[in-house]
Amino acid sequence: MTLILSVALAITLLTSLVLATRWRNTVCRGEIPASHFTFMAILFTSGLDVGLIMFPLVDFQTYATDATYAFSNPLAIEFGFWGFLVWGFYFLTTFYFCIMEPKLKLFDIPAVYITNNLVIVTTCAFTGYLFLQYLPDYVAGISDPARYGLVALVVLLAAASSTHIRFVRALSVSSTWLFFALVAAIWAASGMGFRGLGESLVRLADYFPNIHRFVTPISDYHQFYLYWWFAWSIMIGQFVSRFVGGLKAWQLLLALLVVPSIPIAIWFSVLYYHFASGLEVGDYQRLAMLFVGVVFVINSLDSLIRLYTQNTGFTPAKMGSPLYVAGNWLLLMALILLFRFTPLEIEWIGLVVVALYAILYYLVFNRRRALTTSGDSLLNSK
Repeated sequence: MTLILSVALAITLLTSLVLATRWRNTVCRGEIPASHFTFMAILFTSGLDVGLIMFPLVDFQTYATDATYAFSNPLAIEFGFWGFLVWGFYFLTTFYFCIMEPKLKLFDIPAVYITNNLVIVTTCAFTGYLFLQYLPDYVAGISDPARYGLVALVVLLAAASSTHIRFVRALSVSSTWLFFALVAAIWAASGMGFRGLGESLVRLADYFPNIHRFVTPISDYHQFYLYWWFAWSIMIGQFVSRFVGGLKAWQLLLALLVVPSIPIAIWFSVLYYHFASGLEVGDYQRLAMLFVGVVFVINSLDSLIRLYTQNTGFTPAKMGSPLYVAGNWLLLMALILLFRFTPLEIEWIGLVVVALYAILYYLVFNRRRALTTSGDSLLNSK
């Protein structure tokens, strides 16, 4: 699995670079173009989930004690797992769905259509499963009934939020501001000030001299992350491409690499200061993190629910809102429990997506002539 993943990573990242240079002036515009801020808010909140809020404090300890990660500091390594380079996945798929899919219609092919929607719904459920698993770390002593009940409520709210696109957009923007407020609150409470933040950010810069190390799996844990990113990549590109507001390809790539990485870098730097200084994150702060994590889960789920229901025709307009919400709630809760009580893993889903990439590369190559209309390439760099 490691070799397959390494080859897939190299090909997809190289493809992103080729697209952003060879067709750098190709304008990407979605079917529901939004302002650049709204687009980035939708991308940030849909393309990330509760792991961004909950994982770092646990991960820092692992990176500090495991010799596998001795080449850099824990902050730079955590950033490498979540920031910058890995967002190249989303550029590739966003570009494809903006520019190529309207002409090629590859996702209308039955096998591709079925596989894509199965990946979306299972990955959607994995987000809920992670939330279920990590709740005890943030709510000490939470009982199983309360834990499962909270997850069930979150899935219900996400299904309800997905009934209209305006809810998805409003939640994305508001949760982005909520995340900024969380970062500011925990930064202020820590007493680290701007000097402490600056010292953490300097340590994070060690990621860039070691960026090549993150192109292939560093460890089994890193491999888990990379398969997780692969599992998300096609569906997030499919969803957020609808909101691109007219960026050129090179601008889109730069925005995806840099803009989400800035708040990620600041958030991780604030948490790393707590870790390096031996500061405890207080109960109220953990509750605030949990609250923002809940909002992120709802935001991720409602985006993906809306995506696969639009793809399959299981829409509120067709089914009626009560049946739509109930059907999605039952489906996702069943899959969350499947992740919880069976050996099903996100790596399997990621491997399916790698195979789907291979099929799509083959189909695009075979149908490349369809990318021209009246002799003018759709990938027009003029």
